[in-house]
Amino acid sequence: MAEDSPHTPVRRKRKPATTEALVAGILAGQRPVIGQAITLIESSALKHRQQAQPLLDAILPHSGQSLRIGITGIPGVGKSTFIETLGLLLCKAGHRVAVLAVDPTSTLNGGSILGDKTRMQELSAHPHAFIRPSPSSCTLGGVARKTRETIYICEAAGYDIVLVETVGVGQSEVTVRSMVDCFLLLALPGAGDDLQGIKKGIMELADMIVVNKADGNNLPQAKLAANEYEKVLQFLQPATTDWHTSVLLCSAMEKTGLDTVWDTLQRFQSHTRENGTFQQRRKTQNNTWFQDLLNDALREKFLNMPAIQTSMQTVTHRIESGKLLPTQAVEQILKKIDTSIFQCTAEDCSE
Repeated sequence: MAEDSPHTPVRRKRKPATTEALVAGILAGQRPVIGQAITLIESSALKHRQQAQPLLDAILPHSGQSLRIGITGIPGVGKSTFIETLGLLLCKAGHRVAVLAVDPTSTLNGGSILGDKTRMQELSAHPHAFIRPSPSSCTLGGVARKTRETIYICEAAGYDIVLVETVGVGQSEVTVRSMVDCFLLLALPGAGDDLQGIKKGIMELADMIVVNKADGNNLPQAKLAANEYEKVLQFLQPATTDWHTSVLLCSAMEKTGLDTVWDTLQRFQSHTRENGTFQQRRKTQNNTWFQDLLNDALREKFLNMPAIQTSMQTVTHRIESGKLLPTQAVEQILKKIDTSIFQCTAEDCSE
């Protein structure tokens, strides 16, 4: 192999940014630094996790001031076009918009499949917008494990509107509902087929239903769909106290109806702040976040115990050979637990 030319530039590894540098960059709204910080908290490497916590501690006082909006809808409803059009409208009005688009994850290489930056090119280029497509990492519901932490980073960076897009209608809606202030369901014209594709439980989570693609020949069907949703909502419990779930029409492609959507979102925010729902929902969000983190940490600690790993290998082999039912295997694993590992002193638990 030929030696490198003396004129060939030597590539040097860039030193990882310090926590102080990351915090300063976030607070200054520097998009490259924001992306670097999110990559840090998404990492499963121990050294990155150890740096991520001080980072989150430092930005905490600067977060929490945004309106968090979850947006979902069946595939083909036009979520990306809707988000881009709404985001551009908000940026034009002086807001700073962060879009956290959770992509499906490739089972081959773990990367994002859809790539929302390529689907929202105009918004991603806007100086007042930040788009972060994050692979769902095959987690249940298709929601990135670190979405909540990412919201805090975006808020500390000065983004006052945070839009969280889900993969599609399914388990992800329940998860996203637990981390946003307002939940918006995007629907299609053709109420019959659309209502069949959306479970009642999803509609019960929605604070707003927006029928998209209400233009041209689709307009009569869009109006029919809106009427059908209104009828169904009469029999459902509202997702938010004292708030009637709004049903609106819009065309993201034609850029019509988006002003009404934003006006309704503002009314929703004012209403929930006045009756205390907004503040209570934030408290619930934090408690749910704590419970999820605790469950994940306990599961990881438990599965990494040498004794448990050995038992897992044994029972897995017996399950695969048909000699042991999974239900029996779980009971055998649980019997291996030494209850003393879960005991802690009052001093330990208070730290």
